[in-house]
Amino acid sequence: MSAPGTSALRFGYGTNGLTDLRLDDALALLADLGYDGVGLTLDHMHLDPLAPGLAARTARVARRLGELGLGVTVETGARYVLDPRRKHGPSLLDPDPDGRAARTRLLTRAVRVAADLGAHAVHCFSGVTPGDLPPGDTTTAWKRLEESLTPVLDAAAGARVPLAVEPEPGHLLATLADFHHLRSTLGDPDPRLLGLTLDIGHCQCLEPAPPADCVRDAAPWLRHVQIEDMRRGVHEHLPFGDGEIDFPPVLEALAATGYQGLTVVELPRHSHAGPELARSSLAFLRGSTAPKGEPAP
Repeated sequence: MSAPGTSALRFGYGTNGLTDLRLDDALALLADLGYDGVGLTLDHMHLDPLAPGLAARTARVARRLGELGLGVTVETGARYVLDPRRKHGPSLLDPDPDGRAARTRLLTRAVRVAADLGAHAVHCFSGVTPGDLPPGDTTTAWKRLEESLTPVLDAAAGARVPLAVEPEPGHLLATLADFHHLRSTLGDPDPRLLGLTLDIGHCQCLEPAPPADCVRDAAPWLRHVQIEDMRRGVHEHLPFGDGEIDFPPVLEALAATGYQGLTVVELPRHSHAGPELARSSLAFLRGSTAPKGEPAP
């Protein structure tokens, strides 16, 4: 039982770490292991957002999630879903207005998919500041981000699905401070509409505060959480135990916020060992949340 003022955490695993499995097999695996949900990355191998028949395919996935009792967050970090030659391209900051519009259309489509799946949030990120801008010119980049995200926020409001923006190392929006700058730029929208994807590893990588403090600071805006191990100053998603994070205080802080969404294991470069890492990751997280002296559930 959770202590007063805390909530039981709900763990998921990202399909971007299970790309060697068919989606149906990946979902069945996670349900069999005891996960509460899945972070579903829309990509060519898993619910392709650009292929014909998206509505029918989404309906089938929704039924399967219901059968398996899995919650879902829709993630939009597929590397080459829009451009087979540019990782994460085009972005919301692309020099080409048509490129920015293509990313905006993808995100609005993701919002519709999320609504049809009953997802608790849609994840996205800003993209890297493009090379067409003069050094130090962030004003234009932030303006592009504001203009590109506005139609997505309108779609999210209509679908009643929160948009959860992720600070990503190396991107224009890289830190929690950058997230708050975006919110200010957009006129401080309702956090139920524009919230935060907090990646625990990214906190370890580059935030000045420890990850547990980042969780507490981010609590009012949390709409999605990603989790993995990481080392200070190195943006490399690592299996639990291979990095530097002390997880019990982080998970205790997260539970104390009352966060109700999924906490999704994010290991996108480990699909070759996905099934085993899914098993060991859940065992690690359960062990890290068990009270001292008690076995993990």
